[in-house]
Formats: sequence, structure tokens, C-alpha cells
Amino acid sequence: MFLEALGSALLGLALAWAAVHRLPDRLPARGVVLTTGSLGAVFGALVTHGALGPGHALATLIGAIAIAAVLLSLLIRPAARRLRRSAAA
Repeated sequence: MFLEALGSALLGLALAWAAVHRLPDRLPARGVVLTTGSLGAVFGALVTHGALGPGHALATLIGAIAIAAVLLSLLIRPAARRLRRSAAA
């Protein structure tokens, strides 16, 4: 279980790092994103390991990445839009 947790934390950190470099203007501070990715992946590994039981290391890592991606997607802010003025105003 320890190696699954460590592996999932590293995968979550890698996923968060990719998100920070891909969408820097739509995410909050880098530390928040990296922490959310890592802790989300560890939480996902814990939930998946609890649901499947021991002996499913690959499925546990896939579940960890899925939950980390969902948590990271909740941090994304909408893109900045231009204000449009109506012709009637």
C-alpha cells in the first residue's frame, strides 16, 4: 500500500505540473495546484484500494489519476471574456 500511495502521489504531482504548464492563466497559484494534484491522487488511491482490495495495483493507480484529474478540473477558472456592449445601450 505504501508504494501505491507513493506512486500515486508522484503521478498526481506530474499531472498537476502538466496542468500548470498547460493552463497557467486559468489556474490558481502553482502551490495550490501541485498540492491538490498530489493529495487528490493519494485520496483516489485510498478510495480505489478500499473498493477493490489488495492485488490491484494498476487499477488503484488509474483510480488515483482519475480522482486527481477531477479535483484539478474543479480548480480551472473560466477564460476571460470581453465585455460586449449592446447596440441598444
